[in-house]
Amino acid sequence: MDTLSHPPGRVTFSHADGVARIEIDNPSRFNAMSLTMWQQLLDFVRQADAHPDTRAIVLAGAGERAFVSGADISEFGQQRRDPEQVLRYEHAVADAQAALSNSPHPVIAEIQGVCMGGGLGMALSCDLRYCNRSARFRMPAARLGLGYTLAGVARMTEMIGAARTADLFLTARTFDGAEAARVGVAHEVFDDADFAATVQARIRKVAANAPLTIRAAKLALRHLTNEPDAPSAAQVTDAVRACFASDDYQEGQAAFKAKRPAVFTGR
Repeated sequence: MDTLSHPPGRVTFSHADGVARIEIDNPSRFNAMSLTMWQQLLDFVRQADAHPDTRAIVLAGAGERAFVSGADISEFGQQRRDPEQVLRYEHAVADAQAALSNSPHPVIAEIQGVCMGGGLGMALSCDLRYCNRSARFRMPAARLGLGYTLAGVARMTEMIGAARTADLFLTARTFDGAEAARVGVAHEVFDDADFAATVQARIRKVAANAPLTIRAAKLALRHLTNEPDAPSAAQVTDAVRACFASDDYQEGQAAFKAKRPAVFTGR
């Protein structure tokens, strides 16, 4: 395991069987994110992207009490005191979240327990989001007096719509895993006892799929949502053509005919 640490929390990275696992580890503060941790998250996403064997990236909180409770408010007096510091912090958050959403690999959020504020924004930057039934979600900005960036509000609006985004921001209310799945914050919700095994099965299934096909699909989705740095239609078309020219396309056909699981290599 390759780990960068900084008090009071840290982000950890491991890689096995094609899956890069990034964990937010600050249990005494429900995995709240410090400025340093946002920077570490960016570094580890880039490391996962650069690893030749990566087939999926999993983002999780350490332990079962929390995914990410948001920003570490205890450091606001030092790290978000003046406009320059606020801007630096916002850039660190935006860069980490952009790395998650722009990764060519499928990024999966494994959400247990508390997922609030910046943690909710982090989860919505992932492609797939799975939570347990006892998870608790909240966008508490209005209870803290802080401003939430346009990019963050836009991302939530794209994921769950303007009406539900207004509800979550204006009421700052807490909602559970079942509602998260119902409104689109999570793709699926699982019973607490089944969560770990079911999510791992989902991760293995995603990691076994054709990497070039996933890359093309992610490029198309980013193009269609008109992100600021969205790929062009030509780039999407090139990625689709690369699928048909790949060894994986031949392997997929052969596996289908032989009625066996395909073994994709990303070539």
